[in-house]
Amino acid sequence: MSENDRLPNAAPSIVGQAGTFRPMLRLALPVLGEQLLGTAVWFSDRLLTGHYLDTAHLAAVTLMAYVLWLTWGVSSVVATGATAMVARFVGAGRQKNARWVANQAVLLGAVFAILVATGGWLLGPRVATSLQLQGVAAELATEYLLVVLPAVPMMMLMTVGIACLRGAGDMVAGLVVMAIVDSVNIAVSWALVLGLGPLPELGWRGIALGTAVAYTTGGLLVLGMLLRGRSGLRLSLPRLIPRLDLMRRLLRIGIPGGADMLSIIGCQLWFLSLINQLGNLATAAHGVAICVESIMFMPGAAFQMAAATIAGQYLGARDPARATRGVLMALATGGGVMLVAAISIFTFAGPLAGLFVAADQADVARQAAPLLRTVSLAMPALALTIILTGGLRGSGDTRWPLAISLLGLLGVRIPLTHYLAFDAFHLPLLGWTVEGLDLGVAGAWYAMAVDLYVRAALITTRFLSGGWRRIEV
Repeated sequence: MSENDRLPNAAPSIVGQAGTFRPMLRLALPVLGEQLLGTAVWFSDRLLTGHYLDTAHLAAVTLMAYVLWLTWGVSSVVATGATAMVARFVGAGRQKNARWVANQAVLLGAVFAILVATGGWLLGPRVATSLQLQGVAAELATEYLLVVLPAVPMMMLMTVGIACLRGAGDMVAGLVVMAIVDSVNIAVSWALVLGLGPLPELGWRGIALGTAVAYTTGGLLVLGMLLRGRSGLRLSLPRLIPRLDLMRRLLRIGIPGGADMLSIIGCQLWFLSLINQLGNLATAAHGVAICVESIMFMPGAAFQMAAATIAGQYLGARDPARATRGVLMALATGGGVMLVAAISIFTFAGPLAGLFVAADQADVARQAAPLLRTVSLAMPALALTIILTGGLRGSGDTRWPLAISLLGLLGVRIPLTHYLAFDAFHLPLLGWTVEGLDLGVAGAWYAMAVDLYVRAALITTRFLSGGWRRIEV
């Protein structure tokens, strides 16, 4: 077969479509639907925990959300490179190369899945305590992790497979898969927590089992799609034989991109460990606020994916001007939606926080509401950071976002959290103890807002410099 061959069901490249706005919406809206479904699961788990369990469970579910995010971040080492390379080859009309990349990405993803699952089994019991979660909450977090670990390989397959399809311009596949995955997650979790019908009442373990069953379902669905062939991509045994040249190219893009994501998640875990030191109440309030904040985050994540595909495909077609216009269009549209959500959440912060806790946990809602108002004021910065980073990653420019993330998180957020959240903190290298402002979890969120504005300024500067348009993958 020639380099330009296409399967009959290949997704149309955006390169051949007129205009910029409509192709961008066709890419972003399915991902936005996918994000809405994912948020429904997030909300469901916290509603179950907040109304049927207790504060220790809320603290544990907050930590486990971060750990699952970390697992997803590891898969992004492969997924980021896969999206960028598939998009470039599809934009250039080199479909055969795109299929080779998809197969090699799945193979690499399997290797990463084995490493993550093995590490999880070995380190699982230490995860919660290393992040400063103590007592019953730590035991609950460990129990959850050990239930979910067997499903990690399927989670990896789902993530990498959907990333390849997105690079090909197929955003609908992810929406279909996640609609099924999230429906399974919600149904199984509620049924097992409450013991509906003939099913046993498993409480906390039921939430973990719902997650594991859902990820397994998603992995099998994506595997079926790729074996059958979708959007010009298909798994086949000859292309699953390791090709070190393609793997090196995938990792050359993916390692900085994945390291960027992992640095964000790792620093977020560090940030969470500081909040955990403030007690279960602070951790529970943080978790509720993060849950509501995800309403504002969703449009950014959707238009980030659209920006990545737009940048990759137009640069593959040697049209950097349309790549720039497309990313800016994604920023204007997604950022506008995020701003509307931020205004709504700022206005109704108290009632929204109260949705996720029972009447006897009103103190959690009272602490969460000011956090929501703080992050609402940081929405313009979050929109710039998320969506422009998507454009840079889609072009293959993954090193600059990594450097900017590290600077913002390690140079701004973590030190400022120590100063604002605690009454004092120690500088071991200098032997100094510095007095802090002792603002508690609110101080930590002020530090997060400052970090977002610093990173937004830096990522905007990189985008406007235009260096991302000259990256070769």
